[in-house]
Amino acid sequence: MNGQFFISLLNPGIGLLFAIAFFLLWLNRRERYVAYAAGAYTASAIAFLIQDVGPVLPMELQRLPANLGFLATGVLFAAAIIKRYGLPIPWRAMAVTTAISISVFTWFLLVQPSIAARILSISIGAGLIAAMIVKSLWPIEKPYLIDRVLFWVAAISALNLIIRPIVLLSLVGGFDNYVGFQQSVYWTTVQFSQAMVSIIAAISLMVAVAIDQIAELRRQADDDNLSGLLNRRGFEAQAGAALRRCIDEHTPVALMIADLDHFKRVNDNHGHAVGDAIIAAFGAHVRAIGPADMIAGRIGGEEFALLVPGASIETARQLAEAVRTGLQAACADRIPARLCPTTSIGLAIGVPGTTLSALMQEADQALYEAKRTGRNRVRTFTPKPVRLAAGGS
Repeated sequence: MNGQFFISLLNPGIGLLFAIAFFLLWLNRRERYVAYAAGAYTASAIAFLIQDVGPVLPMELQRLPANLGFLATGVLFAAAIIKRYGLPIPWRAMAVTTAISISVFTWFLLVQPSIAARILSISIGAGLIAAMIVKSLWPIEKPYLIDRVLFWVAAISALNLIIRPIVLLSLVGGFDNYVGFQQSVYWTTVQFSQAMVSIIAAISLMVAVAIDQIAELRRQADDDNLSGLLNRRGFEAQAGAALRRCIDEHTPVALMIADLDHFKRVNDNHGHAVGDAIIAAFGAHVRAIGPADMIAGRIGGEEFALLVPGASIETARQLAEAVRTGLQAACADRIPARLCPTTSIGLAIGVPGTTLSALMQEADQALYEAKRTGRNRVRTFTPKPVRLAAGGS
Protein backbone atom coordinates (compact mmCIF):
# COMPACT_ATOMS: atom_id res chain seq x y z
CA MET A 1 0.00 0.00 0.00
CA ASN A 2 1.35 3.40 -0.99
CA GLY A 3 0.69 6.87 0.36
CA GLN A 4 -1.85 7.60 -2.38
CA PHE A 5 -4.07 4.79 -1.09
CA PHE A 6 -4.11 6.21 2.43
CA ILE A 7 -4.88 9.68 1.05
CA SER A 8 -7.78 8.14 -0.86
CA LEU A 9 -9.18 6.85 2.46
CA LEU A 10 -9.08 10.32 4.06
CA ASN A 11 -12.42 11.63 2.82
CA PRO A 12 -14.36 8.35 3.18
CA GLY A 13 -13.06 8.07 6.75
CA ILE A 14 -14.05 11.64 7.60
CA GLY A 15 -17.45 11.15 5.98
CA LEU A 16 -18.11 7.93 7.87
CA LEU A 17 -17.10 9.39 11.24
CA PHE A 18 -19.32 12.44 10.82
CA ALA A 19 -22.19 10.33 9.48
CA ILE A 20 -22.08 8.25 12.67
CA ALA A 21 -21.80 11.39 14.83
CA PHE A 22 -24.82 13.03 13.20
CA PHE A 23 -26.80 9.79 13.40
CA LEU A 24 -26.15 9.63 17.14
CA LEU A 25 -27.19 13.28 17.45
CA TRP A 26 -30.36 12.48 15.52
CA LEU A 27 -31.18 9.65 17.92
CA ASN A 28 -31.10 12.25 20.70
CA ARG A 29 -32.86 15.19 18.98
CA ARG A 30 -34.96 13.60 16.22
CA GLU A 31 -34.66 16.77 14.17
CA ARG A 32 -34.98 16.25 10.43
CA TYR A 33 -32.10 18.57 9.58
CA VAL A 34 -29.75 16.43 11.70
CA ALA A 35 -30.89 13.35 9.73
CA TYR A 36 -30.16 15.22 6.49
CA ALA A 37 -26.62 15.94 7.73
CA ALA A 38 -26.10 12.26 8.58
CA GLY A 39 -27.30 11.37 5.10
CA ALA A 40 -24.98 13.94 3.51
CA TYR A 41 -21.86 12.52 5.15
CA THR A 42 -22.98 8.95 4.42
CA ALA A 43 -23.34 9.85 0.74
CA SER A 44 -19.93 11.53 0.80
CA ALA A 45 -18.21 8.47 2.28
CA ILE A 46 -19.84 6.12 -0.23
CA ALA A 47 -19.03 8.41 -3.17
CA PHE A 48 -15.35 8.66 -2.29
CA LEU A 49 -15.11 4.90 -1.71
CA ILE A 50 -16.60 4.20 -5.14
CA GLN A 51 -14.40 6.85 -6.75
CA ASP A 52 -11.07 5.95 -5.19
CA VAL A 53 -11.25 2.46 -3.71
CA GLY A 54 -13.94 0.54 -5.60
CA PRO A 55 -13.30 -1.71 -8.61
CA VAL A 56 -12.95 -0.18 -12.05
CA LEU A 57 -15.98 -0.93 -14.26
CA PRO A 58 -16.06 -1.02 -18.07
CA MET A 59 -16.09 2.44 -19.64
CA GLU A 60 -15.30 3.89 -16.18
CA LEU A 61 -18.98 3.53 -15.24
CA GLN A 62 -18.12 3.56 -11.51
CA ARG A 63 -17.65 7.32 -11.98
CA LEU A 64 -21.38 7.79 -12.52
CA PRO A 65 -22.65 6.63 -9.09
CA ALA A 66 -19.63 8.23 -7.41
CA ASN A 67 -20.38 11.67 -8.79
CA LEU A 68 -24.09 11.25 -8.22
CA GLY A 69 -23.11 10.63 -4.60
CA PHE A 70 -21.11 13.87 -4.53
CA LEU A 71 -24.14 15.80 -5.78
CA ALA A 72 -26.39 14.00 -3.27
CA THR A 73 -23.97 15.10 -0.54
CA GLY A 74 -24.41 18.71 -1.59
CA VAL A 75 -28.19 18.40 -1.80
CA LEU A 76 -28.55 16.79 1.64
CA PHE A 77 -26.13 19.18 3.32
CA ALA A 78 -27.95 22.15 1.78
CA ALA A 79 -31.24 20.69 3.01
CA ALA A 80 -29.76 20.27 6.51
CA ILE A 81 -28.66 23.90 6.83
CA ILE A 82 -31.79 25.39 5.25
CA LYS A 83 -34.12 23.14 7.28
CA ARG A 84 -32.44 24.20 10.51
CA TYR A 85 -33.84 27.69 9.96
CA GLY A 86 -37.31 26.40 9.11
CA LEU A 87 -37.01 27.74 5.56
CA PRO A 88 -38.48 26.03 2.48
CA ILE A 89 -35.95 23.64 0.95
CA PRO A 90 -35.52 24.24 -2.82
CA TRP A 91 -35.84 20.53 -3.66
CA ARG A 92 -37.00 21.19 -7.22
CA ALA A 93 -34.16 23.59 -8.03
CA MET A 94 -31.61 21.21 -6.53
CA ALA A 95 -33.10 18.25 -8.41
CA VAL A 96 -32.99 20.13 -11.72
CA THR A 97 -29.38 21.21 -11.07
CA THR A 98 -28.42 17.64 -10.19
CA ALA A 99 -30.14 16.23 -13.27
CA ILE A 100 -28.45 18.70 -15.62
CA SER A 101 -25.06 18.24 -14.00
CA ILE A 102 -25.18 14.43 -14.11
CA SER A 103 -26.51 14.49 -17.70
CA VAL A 104 -23.59 16.65 -18.84
CA PHE A 105 -21.23 14.39 -16.90
CA THR A 106 -22.66 11.27 -18.59
CA TRP A 107 -22.30 12.87 -22.04
CA PHE A 108 -18.61 13.60 -21.44
CA LEU A 109 -18.13 10.13 -19.94
CA LEU A 110 -19.77 7.97 -22.64
CA VAL A 111 -20.25 10.08 -25.79
CA GLN A 112 -17.44 12.61 -25.92
CA PRO A 113 -14.94 11.58 -23.22
CA SER A 114 -13.35 14.52 -21.42
CA ILE A 115 -12.11 14.38 -17.84
CA ALA A 116 -11.86 18.19 -17.60
CA ALA A 117 -15.46 18.64 -18.78
CA ARG A 118 -16.66 16.05 -16.27
CA ILE A 119 -14.85 17.84 -13.47
CA LEU A 120 -16.46 21.13 -14.43
CA SER A 121 -19.97 19.64 -14.74
CA ILE A 122 -19.94 18.14 -11.23
CA SER A 123 -18.06 20.97 -9.49
CA ILE A 124 -20.23 23.72 -10.95
CA GLY A 125 -23.40 21.73 -10.18
CA ALA A 126 -22.33 21.23 -6.57
CA GLY A 127 -21.31 24.90 -6.38
CA LEU A 128 -24.75 26.02 -7.57
CA ILE A 129 -26.38 23.83 -4.92
CA ALA A 130 -24.15 25.42 -2.24
CA ALA A 131 -25.14 28.83 -3.62
CA MET A 132 -28.79 27.95 -2.92
CA ILE A 133 -27.89 27.86 0.79
CA VAL A 134 -26.44 31.36 0.48
CA LYS A 135 -29.58 32.58 -1.32
CA SER A 136 -31.86 31.07 1.36
CA LEU A 137 -29.89 32.41 4.35
CA TRP A 138 -29.05 35.84 2.90
CA PRO A 139 -32.23 37.69 3.98
CA ILE A 140 -32.69 36.17 7.45
CA GLU A 141 -31.36 37.51 10.74
CA LYS A 142 -28.25 35.73 12.03
CA PRO A 143 -28.27 36.29 15.81
CA TYR A 144 -25.41 33.96 16.71
CA LEU A 145 -21.83 33.73 15.48
CA ILE A 146 -22.51 30.15 14.35
CA ASP A 147 -25.27 31.41 12.04
CA ARG A 148 -22.76 33.64 10.29
CA VAL A 149 -20.21 30.82 10.20
CA LEU A 150 -22.70 28.49 8.48
CA PHE A 151 -23.52 31.20 5.96
CA TRP A 152 -19.86 31.81 5.12
CA VAL A 153 -19.05 28.10 4.98
CA ALA A 154 -21.74 27.78 2.33
CA ALA A 155 -20.53 30.88 0.48
CA ILE A 156 -16.88 29.77 0.49
CA SER A 157 -17.89 26.24 -0.56
CA ALA A 158 -19.85 27.64 -3.51
CA LEU A 159 -16.94 29.82 -4.63
CA ASN A 160 -14.46 26.99 -4.09
CA LEU A 161 -16.51 24.51 -6.12
CA ILE A 162 -17.16 26.90 -9.02
CA ILE A 163 -13.88 28.83 -9.25
CA ARG A 164 -11.31 26.19 -8.16
CA PRO A 165 -11.70 23.80 -11.14
CA ILE A 166 -11.74 26.66 -13.65
CA VAL A 167 -8.53 28.16 -12.25
CA LEU A 168 -6.64 24.91 -11.73
CA LEU A 169 -7.64 23.39 -15.05
CA SER A 170 -6.55 26.55 -16.83
CA LEU A 171 -3.16 26.23 -15.12
CA VAL A 172 -2.53 22.50 -15.51
CA GLY A 173 -4.57 21.81 -18.62
CA GLY A 174 -6.65 18.69 -19.16
CA PHE A 175 -6.02 15.05 -18.28
CA ASP A 176 -5.48 12.20 -20.71
CA ASN A 177 -6.46 9.46 -18.27
CA TYR A 178 -7.46 8.87 -14.66
CA VAL A 179 -4.00 7.74 -13.64
CA GLY A 180 -2.64 11.18 -14.47
CA PHE A 181 -5.73 12.78 -12.93
CA GLN A 182 -5.36 10.97 -9.59
CA GLN A 183 -1.66 11.82 -9.43
CA SER A 184 -2.21 15.47 -10.34
CA VAL A 185 -1.90 18.57 -8.20
CA TYR A 186 -5.56 19.22 -8.92
CA TRP A 187 -6.79 15.96 -7.36
CA THR A 188 -4.49 16.34 -4.35
CA THR A 189 -5.90 19.84 -3.88
CA VAL A 190 -9.44 18.48 -4.12
CA GLN A 191 -8.74 15.74 -1.57
CA PHE A 192 -7.33 18.04 1.08
CA SER A 193 -9.59 21.05 0.46
CA GLN A 194 -12.65 18.80 0.53
CA ALA A 195 -11.43 17.25 3.78
CA MET A 196 -11.00 20.69 5.36
CA VAL A 197 -14.40 21.91 4.14
CA SER A 198 -16.06 18.70 5.38
CA ILE A 199 -14.53 19.06 8.82
CA ILE A 200 -15.34 22.77 9.16
CA ALA A 201 -18.89 22.29 7.88
CA ALA A 202 -19.53 19.33 10.18
CA ILE A 203 -18.12 21.04 13.27
CA SER A 204 -20.11 24.20 12.49
CA LEU A 205 -23.35 22.26 12.12
CA MET A 206 -22.63 20.29 15.30
CA VAL A 207 -22.15 23.53 17.19
CA ALA A 208 -25.45 24.72 15.74
CA VAL A 209 -27.13 21.52 16.95
CA ALA A 210 -25.66 22.08 20.42
CA ILE A 211 -26.93 25.68 20.46
CA ASP A 212 -30.39 24.49 19.42
CA GLN A 213 -30.30 21.90 22.21
CA ILE A 214 -29.34 24.53 24.79
CA ALA A 215 -32.09 26.86 23.53
CA GLU A 216 -34.63 24.04 23.78
CA LEU A 217 -33.55 23.21 27.33
CA ARG A 218 -33.81 26.88 28.24
CA ARG A 219 -37.31 27.04 26.77
CA GLN A 220 -38.30 23.95 28.72
CA ALA A 221 -36.94 25.51 31.90
CA ASP A 222 -38.73 28.82 31.27
CA ASP A 223 -42.05 27.66 29.80
CA ASP A 224 -45.31 26.68 31.43
CA ASN A 225 -46.65 23.73 29.48
CA LEU A 226 -50.27 24.10 30.54
CA SER A 227 -50.80 27.74 29.54
CA GLY A 228 -48.24 27.85 26.74
CA LEU A 229 -46.80 31.00 28.36
CA LEU A 230 -43.60 31.54 30.33
CA ASN A 231 -43.38 30.31 33.90
CA ARG A 232 -42.53 32.76 36.68
CA ARG A 233 -38.78 32.26 36.29
CA GLY A 234 -38.91 32.79 32.53
CA PHE A 235 -41.25 35.77 32.83
CA GLU A 236 -39.15 37.58 35.41
CA ALA A 237 -35.97 37.07 33.38
CA GLN A 238 -37.43 38.28 30.07
CA ALA A 239 -39.68 40.96 31.51
CA GLY A 240 -36.88 42.38 33.65
CA ALA A 241 -34.62 42.75 30.62
CA ALA A 242 -37.42 44.29 28.53
CA LEU A 243 -38.34 46.73 31.30
CA ARG A 244 -34.73 47.90 31.61
CA ARG A 245 -34.57 48.49 27.85
CA CYS A 246 -37.77 50.52 27.92
CA ILE A 247 -36.58 52.63 30.84
CA ASP A 248 -33.18 53.21 29.20
CA GLU A 249 -34.80 54.17 25.88
CA HIS A 250 -37.47 56.33 27.57
CA THR A 251 -40.30 54.34 25.99
CA PRO A 252 -43.54 53.55 27.81
CA VAL A 253 -44.17 50.11 29.28
CA ALA A 254 -47.21 48.58 30.92
CA LEU A 255 -47.61 45.59 33.23
CA MET A 256 -50.84 43.71 33.79
CA ILE A 257 -51.48 41.07 36.42
CA ALA A 258 -54.60 38.97 35.81
CA ASP A 259 -56.20 36.56 38.25
CA LEU A 260 -58.94 34.06 37.34
CA ASP A 261 -61.94 34.79 39.56
CA HIS A 262 -63.19 32.13 42.01
CA PHE A 263 -60.76 29.61 40.56
CA LYS A 264 -60.71 27.38 43.66
CA ARG A 265 -64.48 27.13 43.45
CA VAL A 266 -64.21 26.10 39.79
CA ASN A 267 -61.76 23.31 40.69
CA ASP A 268 -63.87 22.17 43.64
CA ASN A 269 -67.18 22.13 41.74
CA HIS A 270 -66.09 21.07 38.24
CA GLY A 271 -62.78 19.28 38.72
CA HIS A 272 -59.18 20.14 37.99
CA ALA A 273 -59.51 19.14 34.35
CA VAL A 274 -61.92 22.03 33.79
CA GLY A 275 -59.64 24.39 35.71
CA ASP A 276 -56.72 23.30 33.55
CA ALA A 277 -58.81 23.88 30.43
CA ILE A 278 -59.51 27.47 31.53
CA ILE A 279 -55.81 28.11 32.16
CA ALA A 280 -54.94 26.69 28.73
CA ALA A 281 -57.66 28.79 27.09
CA PHE A 282 -56.48 31.93 28.87
CA GLY A 283 -52.93 31.35 27.61
CA ALA A 284 -54.11 30.76 24.03
CA HIS A 285 -56.36 33.84 24.22
CA VAL A 286 -53.53 36.08 25.42
CA ARG A 287 -51.16 34.83 22.75
CA ALA A 288 -53.77 35.38 20.07
CA ILE A 289 -54.61 39.01 20.88
CA GLY A 290 -51.37 40.30 22.42
CA PRO A 291 -48.75 42.23 20.42
CA ALA A 292 -45.71 40.38 19.13
CA ASP A 293 -43.34 41.95 21.68
CA MET A 294 -45.57 41.23 24.67
CA ILE A 295 -44.01 39.06 27.39
CA ALA A 296 -46.60 36.89 29.09
CA GLY A 297 -46.22 34.37 31.87
CA ARG A 298 -48.14 32.28 34.34
CA ILE A 299 -46.68 33.42 37.64
CA GLY A 300 -48.94 31.46 40.00
CA GLY A 301 -51.64 28.82 39.97
CA GLU A 302 -54.29 31.05 38.36
CA GLU A 303 -52.32 34.28 38.17
CA PHE A 304 -50.76 35.71 35.01
CA ALA A 305 -48.52 38.67 34.18
CA LEU A 306 -48.28 40.53 30.88
CA LEU A 307 -45.56 43.09 30.16
CA VAL A 308 -46.20 45.21 27.06
CA PRO A 309 -43.26 47.36 25.88
CA GLY A 310 -44.22 50.58 24.16
CA ALA A 311 -47.80 50.57 25.51
CA SER A 312 -49.33 53.78 26.82
CA ILE A 313 -51.87 53.63 29.61
CA GLU A 314 -54.75 53.84 27.14
CA THR A 315 -53.35 51.11 24.89
CA ALA A 316 -52.72 48.91 27.92
CA ARG A 317 -56.28 49.42 29.19
CA GLN A 318 -57.70 48.47 25.80
CA LEU A 319 -55.63 45.28 25.76
CA ALA A 320 -56.60 44.45 29.35
CA GLU A 321 -60.29 44.90 28.49
CA ALA A 322 -59.88 42.69 25.41
CA VAL A 323 -58.30 40.00 27.59
CA ARG A 324 -61.11 40.29 30.15
CA THR A 325 -64.07 40.40 27.78
CA GLY A 326 -62.75 37.72 25.42
CA LEU A 327 -62.05 35.07 28.03
CA GLN A 328 -65.49 33.48 27.99
CA ALA A 329 -65.47 33.04 24.22
CA ALA A 330 -61.94 31.64 24.37
CA CYS A 331 -63.13 28.99 26.83
CA ALA A 332 -66.42 28.20 25.07
CA ASP A 333 -65.49 24.90 23.47
CA ARG A 334 -63.35 23.68 26.38
CA ILE A 335 -65.60 23.83 29.46
CA PRO A 336 -69.27 23.18 30.45
CA ALA A 337 -71.60 25.69 28.81
CA ARG A 338 -73.09 26.83 32.13
CA LEU A 339 -69.68 27.90 33.42
CA CYS A 340 -68.74 31.54 32.74
CA PRO A 341 -65.12 32.17 33.80
CA THR A 342 -64.04 35.74 34.45
CA THR A 343 -60.79 37.47 35.29
CA SER A 344 -59.77 40.54 37.26
CA ILE A 345 -56.83 42.59 36.02
CA GLY A 346 -54.55 45.11 37.70
CA LEU A 347 -52.59 47.51 35.52
CA ALA A 348 -49.49 49.58 36.27
CA ILE A 349 -47.35 51.85 34.08
CA GLY A 350 -43.58 51.92 34.37
CA VAL A 351 -41.82 55.18 35.18
CA PRO A 352 -38.10 56.04 35.20
CA GLY A 353 -36.34 54.15 37.95
CA THR A 354 -39.04 51.48 38.24
CA THR A 355 -37.91 47.91 38.90
CA LEU A 356 -39.90 44.87 37.87
CA SER A 357 -40.53 44.00 41.51
CA ALA A 358 -41.93 47.46 42.24
CA LEU A 359 -44.05 47.44 39.07
CA MET A 360 -45.50 44.05 39.96
CA GLN A 361 -46.37 45.30 43.45
CA GLU A 362 -48.21 48.24 41.92
CA ALA A 363 -50.10 45.98 39.51
CA ASP A 364 -50.92 43.67 42.45
CA GLN A 365 -52.41 46.59 44.36
CA ALA A 366 -54.55 47.47 41.34
CA LEU A 367 -55.60 43.81 41.05
CA TYR A 368 -56.61 43.80 44.70
CA GLU A 369 -58.75 46.88 44.01
CA ALA A 370 -60.40 45.12 41.04
CA LYS A 371 -61.30 42.17 43.24
CA ARG A 372 -62.42 44.36 46.13
CA THR A 373 -64.82 46.27 43.93
CA GLY A 374 -66.58 43.20 42.51
CA ARG A 375 -64.15 41.23 40.25
CA ASN A 376 -64.35 40.84 36.46
CA ARG A 377 -62.96 44.31 35.88
CA VAL A 378 -59.77 46.24 35.13
CA ARG A 379 -58.25 48.67 37.58
CA THR A 380 -55.21 50.90 37.10
CA PHE A 381 -52.73 51.60 39.86
CA THR A 382 -53.02 55.15 41.15
CA PRO A 383 -50.33 56.42 43.51
CA LYS A 384 -51.68 57.74 46.76
CA PRO A 385 -51.35 61.49 47.05
CA VAL A 386 -48.50 62.68 49.26
CA ARG A 387 -49.73 64.52 52.32
CA LEU A 388 -47.64 67.51 53.25
CA ALA A 389 -47.11 68.19 56.94
CA ALA A 390 -48.75 71.38 58.18
CA GLY A 391 -46.14 74.09 58.60
CA GLY A 392 -45.98 76.32 61.68
CA SER A 393 -45.77 80.08 61.53
